[in-house]
Amino acid sequence: MSSAALDAHAAGTAGRERTGFGAAFAHTLRTVLGDSGVLLILLAAPLIYGFFYPWPYGTEAVQRVPVAVVDQDHSALSRQITRFAQANPRIDVRLVTADVGEARAALWRGEIEGYALLPRDLRRDVLRGQSVVVPVEGNGAYALLNKAVAYGFAEAVGTVSAGAEIRRLEAGGQGPSQAAASRSPLVLQMAPLFNPTEGYGSYVVPAVALLILQQTLLIGAAMLAGTWAEAGRLRARAAAWAGRIAALTACGLATGAFFFGWMFWLQDYPRGANLPGALVLLGLYVPAVCTIGLLLGCWLRNRERALQVLLFTALPMVFVAGFTWPAEALPPALRWLAHVLPSTAAVQASLRLNQMGAPLAAVWPWLANLAVLGALAAAALLWVGRPQRT
Repeated sequence: MSSAALDAHAAGTAGRERTGFGAAFAHTLRTVLGDSGVLLILLAAPLIYGFFYPWPYGTEAVQRVPVAVVDQDHSALSRQITRFAQANPRIDVRLVTADVGEARAALWRGEIEGYALLPRDLRRDVLRGQSVVVPVEGNGAYALLNKAVAYGFAEAVGTVSAGAEIRRLEAGGQGPSQAAASRSPLVLQMAPLFNPTEGYGSYVVPAVALLILQQTLLIGAAMLAGTWAEAGRLRARAAAWAGRIAALTACGLATGAFFFGWMFWLQDYPRGANLPGALVLLGLYVPAVCTIGLLLGCWLRNRERALQVLLFTALPMVFVAGFTWPAEALPPALRWLAHVLPSTAAVQASLRLNQMGAPLAAVWPWLANLAVLGALAAAALLWVGRPQRT
């Protein structure tokens, strides 16, 4: 037998060896570990994200936002409001002035994020029982800072207003307890259930973790498929594709366990409310994403192109996932697109299972969505990546 024939025979034998499930599984894992680019995306990137993405949100709640008080009344009441504002943990009074122009200039320079205007005759109008408006202006470019400014001044003014109302009722003949009951006949007690700290990190990171998992798996799987396409080894039988998907799924499940089991614990985010349900979710989500990633790689057929195309799809996926913006407020076309993305169903199901403790029966529409997406992607992958007849 000639040397060329021996080489062809050896290549054919190696190709047949990789057609089985186990061989394809082992070969895919070796390829991932031996490809520095894919290894960086699939395993190193989630570790880096897990440590550094939650870091900016470490303080959770926005506090001590710099503000100003424009006091044009110069009365005991206005000074009391200023003291309550200075004691409020949401805001930090950096400037007290009677000139509204000075406060507005400081706002434009970025020295403060808002100010409250205590108008002239404030105390006189309150003593007369007239309604008084205390305008608050804030920097609307930063929603969280603007919210802290508005809430901080509202709490300060509301506390002083309640005290003034109670004193007015006592002057009318009511006792202290009776005046307090008349001022607030219904007591409102707010208790956050699923985000006890009411922090921004506890709100955004558990949802974005599912998107990070999706993007790293999509890019890694598509790059791997692009590498096989460039080497002429992309097409395979169903058993080999199943082994490839299983190997990538193992990497994805390890990343998901890192997020759900360690990163949430390290950052002290709400977690583990329904751990078995969260594991079921990962068992449907990760294979579906890996299969879609391989399918995209079959279409792109180039590892660099896969990275270039998929890298910039993360932000649109965030906005249609339904946690930063209400899904009901999206255009109908985007709502339909959201159902095609695995991250949408995964985020909605994960927040209910992992943070809220919902039973599986409460999230079955999202789990069914993931199962259908995975099945359709697998069928398309087996068709597109089937061996060519010679």
